[in-house]
Amino acid sequence: MSASPNRKLHWIIVGSGFGGAASALRLAEAGHQVSVLEQGRKIGPEAIAAAKRRTHKLFWAPPLLRGFFVQHLLRHVGIVGGVGVGGGSLVWGGVLLPPKADFYTARVWKRLGVDMEAELSPHLETAARMLGRQTNPRMTEMDSALRATAQALGAASSFSSVPQAIYFDSDSQARTDPYFNGQGPTRTPCRYCGGCLTGCEYGSKNSLDYNYLHLAQQHGAAVHSEHKVESIAPHGAGYRLQVRTSQGLIEMTADRVVLAAGVIGTVDLLLRCRDELRTLPAISRCLGQQVRTNSEAITAVLAKNPNKDLSDGAAISSDFYPDANTHVTQNRFPRNYRFMRWYFAPMADGPHRLPRALRVLGHLLRSPRLLWANAFGRNWEKRITAFTVMQNLDSHLSLVRQRPWWWPFSRRLTSRIPVGCVAPPSYLPIANQVTRKYAELTDGWPLNSTLESLWGKSTTAHILGGCAMGRDANDGVIDAQHQVHGYPGLYVVDGSAIPANLGVNPSLTITALAERFAAHVTDITAPSTKGTSGAGRVPSSGPAGQLHSAATENDTDQPHSESSLQ
Repeated sequence: MSASPNRKLHWIIVGSGFGGAASALRLAEAGHQVSVLEQGRKIGPEAIAAAKRRTHKLFWAPPLLRGFFVQHLLRHVGIVGGVGVGGGSLVWGGVLLPPKADFYTARVWKRLGVDMEAELSPHLETAARMLGRQTNPRMTEMDSALRATAQALGAASSFSSVPQAIYFDSDSQARTDPYFNGQGPTRTPCRYCGGCLTGCEYGSKNSLDYNYLHLAQQHGAAVHSEHKVESIAPHGAGYRLQVRTSQGLIEMTADRVVLAAGVIGTVDLLLRCRDELRTLPAISRCLGQQVRTNSEAITAVLAKNPNKDLSDGAAISSDFYPDANTHVTQNRFPRNYRFMRWYFAPMADGPHRLPRALRVLGHLLRSPRLLWANAFGRNWEKRITAFTVMQNLDSHLSLVRQRPWWWPFSRRLTSRIPVGCVAPPSYLPIANQVTRKYAELTDGWPLNSTLESLWGKSTTAHILGGCAMGRDANDGVIDAQHQVHGYPGLYVVDGSAIPANLGVNPSLTITALAERFAAHVTDITAPSTKGTSGAGRVPSSGPAGQLHSAATENDTDQPHSESSLQ
């Protein structure tokens, strides 16, 4: 069901990540009343700086810890992400890569009668401009080592610097808004501190609070932090939401609702509403099915030299393709990522959990120097090079809510491997091959993630699927325009709507899908040329002739009255 731009509606958007933020701007831009609900806090530069000094301020595990980095450990997969105003962009490496060609040839698009490549292409460009895409200009020691690795593996031609949502400039001085004709705040160019994965206190990374969310607020959208949606139910021609706030439980109503809480948040909420609360009982049985991880593995190399310093650069700055199906990026860790040392152990091959785990334990016993260096060695975060190795080969699992044996009082989200399905891998031979070659060239120790090698869990920051597109409720959860089958005015616009493996970091694709969704529901067919809307869609020329389009940061939530929420 499309909303005519002549009829102004109240929209509630659940979640402030890439899908929610882009939807909020375009709906507010079209004149609709928009409320964005985010369960996490507003995270400003001070909170990011504090989290880099004290690791406990980084983690989100309420009620004890209320930071902005979260890890979910399910039966078959470990998932990391961000919680706060800006969602995953807060702890994001800023990589902006388009989907691989195989994404557009997935069978789902033929079933839906959608030429997704043609439809998504202009929105990918809009999303890239909005997020201020620039190619990382700096090559340092870690990047040179990755290039040498690519060359040694016969893949030198695929090596490159990555396109990123980071403000790079040769002039290190702060500069009046380089993006939106003065509508944004003063920005400071990247300092190459390697701290992107725990946020940027300098305002160099173009997280969503600097662009989509800020512009949405300029157009009247209200962004409410510490608002967690616990249930959704039909109410008249719209929906009623039960929302947990710091002041207790409140009720909110809206004409339309967009779920953009990420795969874990969106799927968990819909499963609860369908199966336990029975407020949305007609949701497709496909809910929670075909959840993907980009078929990735996490590996690392720890330099043997205790004085080695590889921290110079953005967190992720270069990549290559060791084969047609595999994409490799390197990662730098900031100081407060020292806890990650407990996530790595000596490298071992083998897809079977128990034999591989035994081999890892054997390596530990035979390598006391490595054990000591990894657990207690100085400058660990400066010496470590982590790799995210992703494949576009298909695999998937299912998400369900069950009562765990250790907590029988309530249901919790967990994972299953459906019969006949290929599970997301916990071992990729090519990942170990790349890592060993890098270690050989740099005099380091190759490492595997212990979640993968000891516990047999896949590890990902790129969880996708669970609310697949389909022709009807027998075929998928949502239609080709993101509307939930059987529930007009209820939409899913986040990574859970992606029905095929991307093979690369998904942030650009999720943002572009949100742009496509918003263009449909608001009947926006061309960019505005006035005010900040025009600045967002047709960015001004930035420094050094680059095209930029980030927006401002807003450090405080917009005030609201109870009547504005009803």
